[in-house]
Amino acid sequence: MRQITIITLATIALFTLALTQHSGGVYKTNTGNISFFSHTPVEDIAAENHKVKTAFSSANGKLQFSVLIKDFEFEKALMQEHFNENYMESTKYPKATFNGIIENINTIKTTTQGIYTAKVSGKLTMKNVTKQVSTTATFTVKKDIVNAKAVFNVNPADYNVKIPKTVINKISDNIKISIDADYAHQH
Repeated sequence: MRQITIITLATIALFTLALTQHSGGVYKTNTGNISFFSHTPVEDIAAENHKVKTAFSSANGKLQFSVLIKDFEFEKALMQEHFNENYMESTKYPKATFNGIIENINTIKTTTQGIYTAKVSGKLTMKNVTKQVSTTATFTVKKDIVNAKAVFNVNPADYNVKIPKTVINKISDNIKISIDADYAHQH
């Protein structure tokens, strides 16, 4: 547990150092939110994680997320247990990451209040499987905070998430992932 936390913090520190080598600002948070939702006629499944570490550079648009799988919280404890032990194997694959870019970062004025949209694309890694993903994000600049929101969909099978036949009708093959993070400028 302690080793995972140290590795995650070191990863974010190295990424922040890489971002600061370019002109412009670095924005980050350790309390970003990622939620997911699975809808089927049989059952809805939802979970949230409020401990997402993420940073981006306003100079070059580089963006990174790191999330510990075990930090997803479910309404039902049994769902959380099955998610960690059976589906995501969070002991073996403790985190998911996203490394990408805000493609038109120059259109987002991080020092001017307003609402901006940008395409975000990059590599999402879960269970040691990496896939290219992209979506459109909304960036809201208000005072000293840049809020980013985005939604995209993943298929569990694409990331080697095995769903037992006994519950296959309860878990969608189109999981909605929602991101909501308040970034603060790092001086």
